[in-house]
Amino acid sequence: MTANAATGELGRVGPKTPVTGNRAVASSQHTVVTETMLDTMRAGGNAVDAAIAGCLVQAVVQQDMTNHTGTVTALVYDAESGQIAELNSMGTIVPGLAPFAPIPAGKGFYAQVPGSPRAVVPGFMPGMKALYERFATQPWEKLCAPAVRWAEEGHIVTSFEHLVMAQTVDFFLFTESGRKHFTPGGHLPQVGDRWASAELAETMRNLAAEGPDYFLAGKWAQDFVARGNELGWPVKLEHLTAIAPRWSSGHRWEHKGNTVVQQSAPERQGIFCQIVLGILEELDVSSLGHWSENAESLYYLAHALRRAAHETGLLNDPLVFEDPTEALTAKELIKGFAAILRNAKAKIDLTEHVKLTRGVPAMAASGAAKQPAGSCELAIVDERGNWVQMMNTLQSGGIPGEVVGGIPMVGSHWTNGLDSPFEGWVTGGGRMRSTLSNTMVLRDGKPWLSLGSPGNVHCTVPQVLSNILDFGMDPYSADDAPRCLPYQPDHTISVEARLAPGVSEGLAKLGVLTNPLPEYDYHMGTYQTAWRETDGTLSACTGPRREGRASGY
Repeated sequence: MTANAATGELGRVGPKTPVTGNRAVASSQHTVVTETMLDTMRAGGNAVDAAIAGCLVQAVVQQDMTNHTGTVTALVYDAESGQIAELNSMGTIVPGLAPFAPIPAGKGFYAQVPGSPRAVVPGFMPGMKALYERFATQPWEKLCAPAVRWAEEGHIVTSFEHLVMAQTVDFFLFTESGRKHFTPGGHLPQVGDRWASAELAETMRNLAAEGPDYFLAGKWAQDFVARGNELGWPVKLEHLTAIAPRWSSGHRWEHKGNTVVQQSAPERQGIFCQIVLGILEELDVSSLGHWSENAESLYYLAHALRRAAHETGLLNDPLVFEDPTEALTAKELIKGFAAILRNAKAKIDLTEHVKLTRGVPAMAASGAAKQPAGSCELAIVDERGNWVQMMNTLQSGGIPGEVVGGIPMVGSHWTNGLDSPFEGWVTGGGRMRSTLSNTMVLRDGKPWLSLGSPGNVHCTVPQVLSNILDFGMDPYSADDAPRCLPYQPDHTISVEARLAPGVSEGLAKLGVLTNPLPEYDYHMGTYQTAWRETDGTLSACTGPRREGRASGY
């Protein structure tokens, strides 16, 4: 490990340069994680080995973004079989366990989310076990070694890590275990400090020795159940394995000669993207110009995002509900959505209306997107041609606010509602609905591009995909370009403040207020992307909105 890798110097927020590799590439939000994945592949491991080692160490060095009890999802392309496997290992709601919310609403990570976080059965380690048993080639203990090392030695706290912890730590200050873990000595670890945890290191050593079952039936699992019971949550040891991770082949759809593979129902992302890019294609938005340069194009994009969010509110677990996927993605339906948008625009200049009703100062307002944005994405390609696009996150795992064995937990902000991004059911044993970002794009049946990100992924994935597939941008430029949130009911479009001159004025003519977000808003995510050039060379990048590093060999 180089000195730069150890300090995180190469992973700072800001502009970054794509990298190439003749044999393998990897990209993550943290230099230590990227180096761990590359070292695993150099030592003979495949892309899944690298992903497992990367996830385990990421939950040690990025506790502001992920932990060992949250959620894991992945798309895995197995070069030998030529098949893609989709893994869904989100935290689960076990039938019979009533909703349990020990933390009051409005604390830290959940300050912008209605209601209180709920306790759920962790999904992270069941996902690690499922990946390991199906695809891994290296000894489990070897894949755990980096996580053990970094927990024992501690990692250097970066400025971005401290920023996010400072914004979210009050959630953990509600509990004794949270205060002990995140504010040793009464203060958050400061930028430049080496932050280690003896408790976490002991847990990682036991995990290495006993395997994933240490979290499912071993001492950690037993301590987790005991703490839940002490708080009044009647969770049992058998609940931790009651609902197994789910394997599928992903949701596939075609766009301009490409096959896009994404998460399938109850995940919303694949259907969401198919609706959005379908609407944009019907409206021929690419001929209007990019939405950062053309008001009508931005108007259509924001409305398409809103429409897709609304329609996918009817999507749930196909094992519990009927599956509307085919109906939601029917070409005639998408064509109708586009026609409505085309024929619903203002036909007179409404600039004065916007000024009178919203005020001139509002037209220069700015503010961060503020939605919770903690997650980690990994992009990996090995020399055998295996690809992994994977997400691990603190969301939807464990007992909110508690730290067990050095493992912090945030629970889940699931609710039952048509507009909830995380819809959960307490009966039927179905999986929660969410919107996660794992994406692969195929040509001639093989991946040439994979991407994913944390942070408002419900609306950023279709924008980055469209930048590449519709506007012909290279992957880094597609990530760098300004992004917006869905059209709001009060006729506002929140967008990163890097629009071309005249775009805000053009929107005002349509009766729309532009709310400028920071030029690079970290809540809008940073993509971990890998792709194959036409000459066969592998490339990878990570975006400018957060820390991160892409590398290869």
